[in-house]
Order: sequence, then C-alpha cells, then structure tokens
Amino acid sequence: MLPAPSRTQRTALPPATLDPEPGRRSAATATEAPPATTPGVPPASSPSSRGAGPAAKKRDPYFDNAKYLAIVLVAVAHSWEPVMGGSRAAHALYMVIYTFHMPAFILVSGYFSRSFDASPARMKRLVTGVAVPYVVFETAYSLFRRYAGGEPHAPITLLDPLFLTWFLAALLIWRLTTPLWRTLRHPLPVALAMAALASVCPGIGDDLDLQRVLQFLPFFVLGVMARPEHFVWVRRRRVRLLSLPLFAGALVFAYAVAPHMRLGWFYRSDSAQELGAPWWSGVMMTLLMFGCALLLTVGFLSWVPSRTTWFTALGAGTICGYLLHGFLIRGAEYAGLIDENAWLSGPAGLVVVSVLAAAAVTLLCTPPVRRVMRFATEPDMGWAFRRSPATR
Repeated sequence: MLPAPSRTQRTALPPATLDPEPGRRSAATATEAPPATTPGVPPASSPSSRGAGPAAKKRDPYFDNAKYLAIVLVAVAHSWEPVMGGSRAAHALYMVIYTFHMPAFILVSGYFSRSFDASPARMKRLVTGVAVPYVVFETAYSLFRRYAGGEPHAPITLLDPLFLTWFLAALLIWRLTTPLWRTLRHPLPVALAMAALASVCPGIGDDLDLQRVLQFLPFFVLGVMARPEHFVWVRRRRVRLLSLPLFAGALVFAYAVAPHMRLGWFYRSDSAQELGAPWWSGVMMTLLMFGCALLLTVGFLSWVPSRTTWFTALGAGTICGYLLHGFLIRGAEYAGLIDENAWLSGPAGLVVVSVLAAAAVTLLCTPPVRRVMRFATEPDMGWAFRRSPATR
C-alpha cells in the first residue's frame, strides 16, 4: 500500500484485497465474488453477506497466499525507506518491489470487484469495510502524528489522506465506478488515457489523493476485465521460468538507473511537472511504468503457491497488517531509533530491519489481532441501515 516525498508524507501501499475473516466479509476484502470450488480458479459470482452457506465461506488459498506475500513486501519496503540511505543496491531492490507490489494488490482488488453493482447489500459492505476504516485510521494517523510526532498543529482532515490511508479512499472510488468500466467497450485504453492525463495535470490537488487514484486506475480496470482462466495461465510452469530472467533483468536495470531515477514516479502521487520533469514525460512514464508493472506482477503471481500453506490463513487478516504496521514504522522514526542506530543503514542492518518488519506484519495479520480490530476494520453497523423488505 514507504512514506513518499509528498506534501503529507503519504506512501503507496497496499493493499487491495485486504480481507477479514472468512465468515465476515467486507468491501475492504475486495471479494465481491464467491470463492472458487476448483483450487486456484477464482470465483465468478457473489455470495450473500452474512448468513451465507458453508460453500460461500470457502476461500481460495491462492489469493490469500498472494495477499500475505504482498503485504510482507509492502512492510519490508516501508521499513527500508528510513534506513537505506545512499545504498545503490538497496535503492535498486526497493524500486523493483515498488514497481509491482501496489499494482498486484490493485489488480486482484479489481478482479474481486467485478460483480459490484451498487446493490444495498454491497453498498453496506462498502461503507463498513472501506469508508468507516478510512475515517477511523485517517483520524488515528493524524492524531499519532500530532502527539507522537511532535507536530501539535498538524491538521486532521478526511480530504487529504495521510500515509497508508490513501488506498482506502482510492478503493472506495474505484469500487463505485466498477459498473461504468463493465459497460465500456474498451475500458483499459480509457483508464490509461485518464492516468496519462492526470500525470500532466499538477492542478488536480491533494483531495482524496486523486493523482494516485487516477494513475493507479488502469490496474484496477485490468482486474475488472480479468477472468479466472487468466490466473490459471499465470501459474503455468513456462511463465514461472520466464519470470526468473525477467526479475534478474529488472534488478540489473534498476541498479543502473538508481542514481538518476526519481522515486516519485513509483509513488504516483505527483504530476510530471511537480517531479521537475517536462510534461510529456508524464505520458511516456505512465505507459512505461504500466508495462513494467504488469510484467513483474505476472512474474510475482506466477510464484504464489496454489496450495494451503502455513501462511494461507494470514491472508484473511491483511487489512490489519496493512493499516497497523504504519504505526510501528512511524513510531520508530518519531522515537529516534533510526537516527540513533546508524548501523541500520548497512547491509546487516537492512537484513535485520527486513526480518523485523516481516515478523511484525505477520503477527498483525493473525486472528487474535483481527478479532481485536474488528470494531474498526469491519464494524457491525446494522443500526445505521434500513432493513431490506425481504428481511422485514
């Protein structure tokens, strides 16, 4: 879902298919379709929310595995930002990870949003699973910055997402526009054109982080267009083998351009002009970054296990891992732990930081944490909605 060098220290991260427990699905899970009955083949239609039968609660381990592995990459990349300093190798690896981890989240999120039709049941899940967590954690991060970060005058606003919360605002907007993308004859070219235009429009402003919403939009639309057989094709042995030289080449290229590459291109939170580049480079970089991200996303998804593993169950708790790990990283910065331990910028320090970040986000995805945080990530708000005629 990595604080980007932007006006409010926002970062790209992740998350898209952030999922609560199997029996309590929310819009944040991006699981508008029922689980697959064939291992590795995603579902195609939507279950009812609560009270669904046992079959509706079955989950495809492939997507839970993908979500867990992606959230680990997100946390590790976030943890590197304060300590990687001038390490060229660290910057190169950071750039490669940033090229695909958010697009992978968003693509899968779009895939599971295909059946969103703005029906009352889905609108309720959108509110309780995306809108409410956005309000809660945007306020929490603002207060944390004000009182723990020593910024007593830091504003609290719901219009300018802070740090990790931008993704929830984006998911809310993308999900609401899903019926439109399913209606258009050529949705992906339209989405790419909108992303390219956004990259050359510095006047868009910070409201709801619309730069990111628009520049990442093509990945969500691509997910909406995806079909189950595409994910089966991605996991073919030939694709896995081809992904090895692909990632090797990406690392070599990233190492070569690391001293000259602006990281802002990966965050997608600013226009080309705001990054100090000519306007036409925004169009060019939008298309190039989309192509590179798509290739690396396919390579990443090809290596995700289809079987049930020890971390499969943790994929259901990625919303907690995503939203909570930012407090640990920001807290370490506010406490001065990074500045007081210069050795963390060395190779050994980066390894230690990576292991700690992976372990921390793993713990934050466990069922006990999900149960404790359910009041914020998936609140029971039946009192706020009118009952449907069938229920009455």
